[in-house]
Amino acid sequence: MSNHKGYLIMYKNLLFIFIALWSFCMNGVSRDRKELLDFGWRFLKGEAPVGSVKPDFDDAKWRIVDLPHDWSIEGIPSKDEPSGGDGGYRPNGKGCYRKTFQINKEEIGKVFGLYFEGVYMNAEVFVNGSSLGTHHYGYSPFYHDITSLIKQGENVIVVNVDNSYQPNCRWYTGSGIYRHVWLTSTNPIYFKQWGTFITTPNVSEDKADVAISTEIINSYDNERELSLTTILYGPLGDEIGRTTKGIVIKPGETLKINQLLPVQKPQCWSPDSPSLYSARLSVAENNREIDSILESFGIRTISYSAEEGFKLNGNSLLLNGGCIHHDNGPLGAAAFDRAEIRKVQLMKEAGFNAVRTSHNHPSEVFLHACDSIGLLVIDEAFDGWRVAKKPHDYSTLIDKYWKDDLSALVLRDRNHPSIFCWSVGNEVIERKEIQIITTARKLVGLCRELDPTRPVTSALCAWDSDWEIYDPLAEAFDIVGYNYMMYKHEGDHIRVPERIMIQTESYPRDAFQSWSYVNDNPYIIGDFVWTSVDYLGESSIGRWYYEGENAGEHFFGDHFPWNAAYCGDIDMIGQRKPISYYRERLWNYNRPIYMAVKEPNGYYGNIKETMWSVWPTFESWTWPGHEGKEIEVEVYSRAPRVRLTLNGKVVGEKPTTRQEEFKAVFKVIYEPGTILAEAINNEGDVLSELNGYHNELKTAGEPYAIRLKADRSTINPDGQDLSFITAEVVDKDGIVCPDATNLLTFSLKGRGTLLAVGNADIKELDTTSDSKHKAWKGKALAVVRSQLKKGKAIIAVSSQGLKGTQLEIRCK
Repeated sequence: MSNHKGYLIMYKNLLFIFIALWSFCMNGVSRDRKELLDFGWRFLKGEAPVGSVKPDFDDAKWRIVDLPHDWSIEGIPSKDEPSGGDGGYRPNGKGCYRKTFQINKEEIGKVFGLYFEGVYMNAEVFVNGSSLGTHHYGYSPFYHDITSLIKQGENVIVVNVDNSYQPNCRWYTGSGIYRHVWLTSTNPIYFKQWGTFITTPNVSEDKADVAISTEIINSYDNERELSLTTILYGPLGDEIGRTTKGIVIKPGETLKINQLLPVQKPQCWSPDSPSLYSARLSVAENNREIDSILESFGIRTISYSAEEGFKLNGNSLLLNGGCIHHDNGPLGAAAFDRAEIRKVQLMKEAGFNAVRTSHNHPSEVFLHACDSIGLLVIDEAFDGWRVAKKPHDYSTLIDKYWKDDLSALVLRDRNHPSIFCWSVGNEVIERKEIQIITTARKLVGLCRELDPTRPVTSALCAWDSDWEIYDPLAEAFDIVGYNYMMYKHEGDHIRVPERIMIQTESYPRDAFQSWSYVNDNPYIIGDFVWTSVDYLGESSIGRWYYEGENAGEHFFGDHFPWNAAYCGDIDMIGQRKPISYYRERLWNYNRPIYMAVKEPNGYYGNIKETMWSVWPTFESWTWPGHEGKEIEVEVYSRAPRVRLTLNGKVVGEKPTTRQEEFKAVFKVIYEPGTILAEAINNEGDVLSELNGYHNELKTAGEPYAIRLKADRSTINPDGQDLSFITAEVVDKDGIVCPDATNLLTFSLKGRGTLLAVGNADIKELDTTSDSKHKAWKGKALAVVRSQLKKGKAIIAVSSQGLKGTQLEIRCK
């Protein structure tokens, strides 16, 4: 257990370094180069009023919102919503945003731009009444040069968002400006956005070559003589290299400059040691700095082959991955930095070493968190191509915009050391049409053109017996993604022995089989379970249900009130499920023992499973009314054997070797009290409790009080930081009451805002935007957002008949 705690401390330290570096990137290099425009927008849900794009339009009665903002999550799920189960039955429609900003006289003459990290969707942007055009894809970032429209004094941005064409996606998208917006301002000579590419083509134990390609734009109408200075910083922020060279740039030219800098004794990036370097590039004229950027990067090598599998820095690595969607549960699609970082932390602490960003561009901060905390990434662009999965999905956009949207992904993300692979598609419908080969080659070719250092994949699947006919499509990719088709691997390997395979989606229930595929076959380099974290939309996937309830898989019919997915290892409020602990022990040999209890069939009803579900299993020894009846207890361990004891009496011992799939299942006659699982060695000795080889569960009494636990008790006073606070209904002894469904009321005073409340029940129909919510399985979640001033916030929680409590959160 001590090693596990050590890892967590390391991750927290790395997170601190990441936040400091990110803050420096945004503010410290050139304070006015990139300004966050997230605060003080006016918002109106519905059709934009006539004249609202004009600067002098009166928006005083519009609501004031701060970004990131998702108006869909503010609604209550309704069966009548056109988004249907795919969209979590949430409202969509149209919305209009307006914001003013000031430009000083001294700033006139600079190059100005607006950078949107993500708007869902069909975002038409206006500046001072002039349209800049419409960006359609809701997941790709986009940039507008607004220099010609800027004036001294007050300027007005208007963004009209149209998410009314439904359904347009197979999962919850959210609606609105759900990621950050930035105002960029530079001198007329400046570094091109996404124009700097850093690679490490030669790496050894003694030395690494850092290759930097950068593009500089001269928007003057005459030739200029400049100097380019590049400084490298090590993982601790110390300067480790510097070079300066003179350059001449022609009027209107975009000049590409290539450099090669050595790094001695490099610290290579890996999930276990996510060491980050940075490069500061500055351009000067007559010894006066006129622009600078800071790019983080990692030094690492990747290789892959059917014979030797996947290697990182020359060392073999099995990829234990999870797929993830972009939403943040009770926050909806709003991509707060802290929420994105927390997702990566949750995955890392659950034992994952890789993630697939299914099926769209992730947020920038999510990738920075993967870099600093240590998760390898399959960076994915699209769910489908030219044949629709939903009436208004990307098939309506691909012919016009695929190149822009895919370029935005690769150019924006190619400096992230965490990304080891690009993915250009997922289960495309037209898989049997010959034209698909042309589409695949175009997409793959663009990835290789923009980044020749990484492989490209796509997730393939079949709904019939015609899997083998996809060989020509599979040949287009460096690594072939298998969704639920890995049982075909033996025949495929015989037929195409050089093929490198990766299981891009697998069923949660197949955890042991998926591990075995990768562990036993070098040509299968990893598994990515569907999914790592529960998500909104794709309603009812992963559920179990009881006989008499609405039956069938999520893709057949309407399953309201189910409005979210329950196939994740981690639930909607960040709590790990037993399947998560089991998977962790498959892939990580040194994890301690874990015990969970299977819900008896018939306890609440006759249980019916679905394809992506696992049997309802909980970390609970509280089953009132089941006394004297049989119940099954599962123990997961990498120790040779485990022993189970109930109220001091030994129930039995069982092996937990590979033959038993590292799991022991005991049938026990239930009685309240304490059940204890212990790991024992081959000699019958109990292994040390201090090392985590001891796990016990106790029966809970009646609900008595509420306990609050904050993931962070100190947050930054930047108006963006968050504290995630878990509320637990407990008995007099502090044991969580697993059946508690009490209505909890939250209140907050001081320097903070109660941003959202929620629970992990995927049938919950209450809004997450008020101050009341029921507990589910004894737990609920509250999210506190910081304000722009220092101070403290007091969050309190109460419930009728329970002892309430409060917790202090400091903003400093």
